[in-house]
Amino acid sequence: MKQRVLFIGTNNAARTQMAEGYLRARYGDRYEACSAGIAPTVLDPLAVRVMDEIGIDISKQRAKDLALFDGKEMDYVIALCSGGVCPMFPWTKETIHVDFPDPAKATGTPDRVLGAYRRSRDAIIAWIDGRSGVK
Repeated sequence: MKQRVLFIGTNNAARTQMAEGYLRARYGDRYEACSAGIAPTVLDPLAVRVMDEIGIDISKQRAKDLALFDGKEMDYVIALCSGGVCPMFPWTKETIHVDFPDPAKATGTPDRVLGAYRRSRDAIIAWIDGRSGVK
């Protein structure tokens, strides 16, 4: 039986979406990946772009409200916070807080902003892989 993993962030637009897509693509045989936000907006097109660069299509994912998961038991909740609000989720066996910089806050040239998204993606991937698939 697959373990359930929920990535939580503020907007469920970039970091949580990249994490959900990567975990599903790389470790989907062992984990059911989901993501949600406390104030969901829309899927960030730059997150879609940088994931596509590594062969993972997250374009069909959507931003979801954390309330959709109320009462649904999770094995792991991964709170991807960057100095913002990290919500509580009482239906989890284990909560892990990880602080990845929010690429949506990057400024400068388009190349510089895209670089911030790539760095966030790569940090998330390294963290997930380093935990052997959140194990």
